Amino acid sequence: MKFPQAHTLKQIATILSSEFVGDSDFPVLGINEIHVVTPGDIVFVDHPKYYDKALNSVATVILINKNVACPEGKALLISEDPFRDFNKLTNYFKPFERATALISPTAKIGEHTVVQPGAFIGNNVIIGDNCLIHANVSVYDNTVIGNNVTVHSGTVLGGDAFYYKKRPEGFDKLLSGGRVVIEDNVDLGALCTIDKGVTGDTTIKEGTKIDNQVHIGHDTVIGKKCLIASQVGIAGCVIIEDEVTIWGQVGITSDVTIGTKAVISAQSGVSKSLEANKSYFGTPADDFRKKYKEIAAIRQIPDLIEKLKKNE
Repeated sequence: MKFPQAHTLKQIATILSSEFVGDSDFPVLGINEIHVVTPGDIVFVDHPKYYDKALNSVATVILINKNVACPEGKALLISEDPFRDFNKLTNYFKPFERATALISPTAKIGEHTVVQPGAFIGNNVIIGDNCLIHANVSVYDNTVIGNNVTVHSGTVLGGDAFYYKKRPEGFDKLLSGGRVVIEDNVDLGALCTIDKGVTGDTTIKEGTKIDNQVHIGHDTVIGKKCLIASQVGIAGCVIIEDEVTIWGQVGITSDVTIGTKAVISAQSGVSKSLEANKSYFGTPADDFRKKYKEIAAIRQIPDLIEKLKKNE
């Protein structure tokens, strides 16, 4: 998430009431999670296990809960609670904006696009040409929809990320300041839920078709011309490359990559990255033929046990 304009390190430290290490005029351009940081960004880290990863990332400002040696060319923001202060920055630069109408006056809607009665279009939404947004769709603030997109009833674009930090008093939510981006020629079925990125974009690329009741988590990127069947659940920060087919009730854990043209059979559970141009089945998902050979071998176990008993 980029700021509307560049800020100085001192300005950011003032917002947070925190100490800083570095030139007070050091430029700060935005905040991002570590998997999407770019130069000029702030990244936060609050566990020693991840200090080195954050300090050595491309982020140039590290919001950290320990006064450590500052890498050359970077700056530090010293915080007692980086998670809390990251939320403070998200809320400062991307605060919740109350809706005043079913279709926000700040929304931009293209030519020949139809928004059916009862649909909600939030603040600063952009919708392209020749789209059809059915009744009872909710398009949250800052969502971007391309041309020739169909969104069926009950679908929600831009819900918050499911991202919490466990504290003694309960769960503390990481605020979401990112967007949902739907590219051209995408179809979204009924009752789908696509969460916005924490700081970046959750993206559905051109030509992808998604069935009813599919959930897509924050910051996930789905490639071009993918087919995703009903009741698939995809966690956050997943990369699905082009022309992947995912059949019904597949579950995919976070931080994995599904290679181009992979096919995942129904009710599979994906717990690790999968190679391109292969078919997968089972939980944990594995090569289709290998999995069926395993199932065939398991079915022979009762007969083998009976044979052993007879030979005793």
